[in-house]
Formats: sequence, structure tokens, C-alpha cells
Amino acid sequence: MQLGLSVSDSDVSSFTPLVVLELAEDTKAEAITWLLNRIRDKQQNGGAELLVNQLLFPAHNDQKSNPNVFVVGSTLRRLLNGAEDVGLFKEFQDGTMRGFTYANRESFQDFNGDGEGFLSDAECQYIIKHELDTLRAKNEEHVPGYQKLKLYPGKSVVRRLQSKGVLIQYFPLHNKEDLKRLSFSWYKKFKLSFQPLDDIRHYYGEGLALYFGFLEYFTFALVPMALIGIPYYLFDWEDYDKYVLFAVFNLVWSTVFLEVWKRCSATLAYGWGTLSRKKAFEEPRAGFHGALGFNPVTGREEPVYPSSKRQLRTYLVSVPFVLLCLYLSFYVMMVYFDMEFWAINIYNENPNIATSILLFVPSIVYAVVIEIMNLLYRYAAEFLTDWENHRLESSFQNHLVLKVLVFNFVNCFASLFYIAFVMQDMVLLRQSLATLLITSQILNQVMEAFLPYWLQRRRNKKVHKRMRRLMGDKELPLLEQVQLETEMNSYLGTFDDYLEQFLLFGYVSLFSCVYPLAAVLVVLNNITEVYSDAFKMCHVFKRPFSEPAANIGVWQLAFETMSIIAVVTNCALIGLSPQAKAYFPESDSQLILIVVAIEFIKWSEQGLALDQYAEGEGLLLTERHVIMFSLPSNSSWHSSFQMFLSISKSN
Repeated sequence: MQLGLSVSDSDVSSFTPLVVLELAEDTKAEAITWLLNRIRDKQQNGGAELLVNQLLFPAHNDQKSNPNVFVVGSTLRRLLNGAEDVGLFKEFQDGTMRGFTYANRESFQDFNGDGEGFLSDAECQYIIKHELDTLRAKNEEHVPGYQKLKLYPGKSVVRRLQSKGVLIQYFPLHNKEDLKRLSFSWYKKFKLSFQPLDDIRHYYGEGLALYFGFLEYFTFALVPMALIGIPYYLFDWEDYDKYVLFAVFNLVWSTVFLEVWKRCSATLAYGWGTLSRKKAFEEPRAGFHGALGFNPVTGREEPVYPSSKRQLRTYLVSVPFVLLCLYLSFYVMMVYFDMEFWAINIYNENPNIATSILLFVPSIVYAVVIEIMNLLYRYAAEFLTDWENHRLESSFQNHLVLKVLVFNFVNCFASLFYIAFVMQDMVLLRQSLATLLITSQILNQVMEAFLPYWLQRRRNKKVHKRMRRLMGDKELPLLEQVQLETEMNSYLGTFDDYLEQFLLFGYVSLFSCVYPLAAVLVVLNNITEVYSDAFKMCHVFKRPFSEPAANIGVWQLAFETMSIIAVVTNCALIGLSPQAKAYFPESDSQLILIVVAIEFIKWSEQGLALDQYAEGEGLLLTERHVIMFSLPSNSSWHSSFQMFLSISKSN
């Protein structure tokens, strides 16, 4: 049976293919016909009013290809109307960013003639995804050909098919010419300059551009730490107690770092038109299930799941499981310390080159175990969060992030806290931090850069050979491109990328005062990270759909929490230093420094309150910071900072 039109390079000019739909090979014919009709039908009839054609591969006796692969496009008018539906912001003639409306299209900059080129490919693909996701069942009781695949009015058709395995995947196609230009300006030439964030945003959307913007900002922000850390390490490498000055610098840096980033993020979001954009009404997750009920807000029938059941699953299953994993992490940590003491005893009995190398083995083994435990826990956390049956994707992501961050923080940093504040062994702390940081970076580079590159090259060669046997002498680049991209790995979002930067930020902000080269290692890691991530996005992963974003979301809160912990940690490290104890010979210096930490946090909260006040009064970002830095000199922050300077002078 042949459905729709055959799409080849001779007739693809009828429309530009933007999105690929792949259905299961054994999908029933009536289900395919019904889905295509719904996609093509007019909006007033409940359809998506998009263009869709089938890709037909040449017949071959030995080679079989999935016949149920379709490409989706749209007319320009439909895309412009869709831009208004999704609330895209565009630059108006007066230079301001305004929500696009089709009626006022001539008043927007860069809208010339019929609007060709006004929308980027990423925006067009985002609009098509929105239309497909909001394609809803009308009066169908089930998917044609599948009696058990129930439907009800208002249910997302695409999400239902995807959750039941009928729709295998749908993804945006790469634009070869745009990708080639982006690759050249992004990673194909080594340069110490800023990334082409506007080009990345144009091709991949704001969400991914903000990640690379944060990665770039984090790397440049670490340069002062690295420049100070190198001479500090070289001249004081034998004196592990002289770290007060660097700890004070850590205090200031970890706070200013995030404040400046918020300003940079707001500047980028404003220029891209996402800062003032209202978030669209969030639909239920594809995996959300429950008894059919009535939503009083939308007026539609949809699954209903009692929140009490979800809370029972969370507090009676998920929380105990997380606690059990934390206990396992502490147990592994104690095994590591036993190995460390064993290696130290062997070295003390017979100091030589072999036993000196043996001193690093426990930390290396522990670092590898940490990475394995983090990976296994990630899968378990995803399973548990999905089992909790959260209705919204944002709620799902928030619970997943919380589970993963708690475990990763304890798993990666618990041993360092134990060495620093229980054992109070700064020599072992420096050695453990260096080993953990270097080992984790090597493992991440292997797993994230070299291994995906090697696997993708092998996959590309197999696909190319198969397509050559299948097509013979025919030149059908679109078919080969679609076949290649359907077998690429799917990009799972920026979760793992932000998580890696979160842990690196923790290593630098928490304990780099005793190992000042930590910032240098992270800078080198992030430079390679930029190029490896850029290569993977262009050649290893499928092109992800654009996601509008005004900031880095829940990760901003995660980094701010780490910053507060870093302030308290550095204050405590200062309290353990001989300089602080000499400065307070008759007092409990730890108690005094805890008070200082509390005052520092209070100052941070005061700055946040000033920001909120300025925002309520409609003040600009620069005006808010003028207010913050105009605090009286006798405030708690100034007195605390003066005390820190006094302590550092004794270094």
C-alpha cells in the first residue's frame, strides 16, 4: 500500500521538509491514514493544517527499510499564524521586543515581502511541534485499527501514540548549509573568543544557547581564580595551612559569580525576546496516567490521579530509597578511608616509588566508583520519578533534579567534608580533591566525547553502506539524510550538562582554597567541553526541538544553594586555620566564624530583597546594584569583610 506522496529530491520542492515522523513498521494502515488526515485537515475541523508526505525507499531484495517514515512541513502563512499562537516575540520597528501578530506583521523588522526568512528553521520546527502536540482527539473512542488504544476528547493524539509505541519518534531535520556554517564558526577552528550564541540560538533555540552561554560565562569567570591559584599553589605548595586569603577570595567570587550571571542571562533573554514571554499553558505529560476525569480549568476530559497517592509513593517509597542510597554512599566512603589508611601504612613502612604511587590508588578507585554510582542512581531516580506519576513535565523535572542533586552532592563531596572537618587533614584533603577532580574529568571526557564520536562514526559508515546498496546509482540525499538521522542518538536535554557544571562549581567553590589548581583544571575541562559538546550537537545527536527559555530554570536555584554552602564551608575552613586561631586566642573561633557566615548569608538575602524591591519599583538592573553597593559602611557585610581582611594579613 502506498500512502501520500513519494518524497524525493525531484519533488521535495513542493514544501521544505522540517520534521520527521517515524511510525512502527507494523502500524495498521487505517491508523496511518487516520493520523495523516488529522495532520492535513483544516484547523477549524480540529486538524493541524500541515503538509505531510511519505518517504518511499527504493525496493531491494536484501535490504529492508521502515516504510512508515514521513516528513512534515507547512505553508508560510500557516507558520506565521502558528508564531502568533505560540507567542513568539520579535523585534518591532521601534526596536522593542513584542509578541508577533499576523495582523501587524508588516510592522516588525526583517519582515519583507511575504515574510520569507522571517522565521528561523528552529522557530518553524518549534511551531510544527506545537501543532502536532496539540493535535487532539475529537469523537474517536480509540485509534483506528487498535481497539485497546483508547482515546477521549481532548487527548493529545501524538503523545498517546508515542506513549504506546505506535509513534517511534519525531524530530527536526538538520539544515545542512546552516549546520555547516555554524560548525565552522563554532568549533572547527580553535579560537580564544566568545561563542556564536546568536547563531546557536538561531539554529537550536534559546534553551541550548543559554546553556552554552552559561558554560562560556563560567569558564571566563574562572580565569581570575586560575590566575591567582597558579602562583598561590607554586609558592605555598608545601604549607597547607596558608589558605585564608584564597578562602576569602572564594567567598566573594562564589557570590558575585551568580549575581553577574543573572544580569548576563537577563540581557541575553531580552535580546532574544524570551524575557517577557508568558509561559504557555502546560499540558499533561505523555506518561501521565489515571482514571478519566474532568479538568475544570480546561473544560476537557483527561486522566486524573489523586495527589494523595502520589505523595504516598513519594514519601513511602522514593524518600526511603534515596535515604538508602545515601547510606550506601556513606558506607562506600568509609571503605575508601579504610583503603586510604591501608595505603598510608604501607607507604610508612616502606617508602619508595611504588608505595608512593599506591597512595593515589584508593582515590582513583573511589572516583571511578563515584561515577558508576552516580550513573546507576540516575536511572533509578528517573524510574522512581516516572513511577510517582507527576502530571506536568515541570513537576517531573523538579523532582528528578532534587533527587539527583542530593545524591550527587553527598556522593561527590561527603568524603571531602569528612576529611576537612572531622579528620582535619589538609594534606589528604588536597590529595583527594585533586584525584577526584582529575579522574572525574578524564572519565567524563571519555564518556561524553571520545566514545560517542567513535560509535557515531561506525554507525554512519554502516548507514552509508546500507543506503548505497539500497539506492544503487540513484542520488537521493534526502533519503540518506533521513535514514542517517533516524539512527542518531536523541539529545536528552541539558540536564547532564548542567549537572556536570554544578559539580565542578562545587569542587572549585567549596575546597579550592586548599587546592588552588582546581580552577585551572576546570578551565581546561570547560574549554574541551565547549568543543566536544559543539561537535556532538552538530554530528552525534539528532537535532533537538527549540525550547524558548528566559533563564537556566531550576539550576539557578541549585547553583545559588551551592554558593551558600560554599560561603559556610570557606568560613569554617578559615576557622580551622592557624591564622584564625591566632587572631582569636581566647575565643571559640569556629563559633565566631559561624556567626560571620550567618551575617554573610543575611547580607545576601538583603541584596535579594533589594532586587525584589527594585523590580517592584520598576528600576533597571543597574539601579538595583547601585542600591546594593550603596549600603552604609558600618553594615554587617562591611564589618565581616574587614575582619576577613584582618585575618588574611597574618598569612
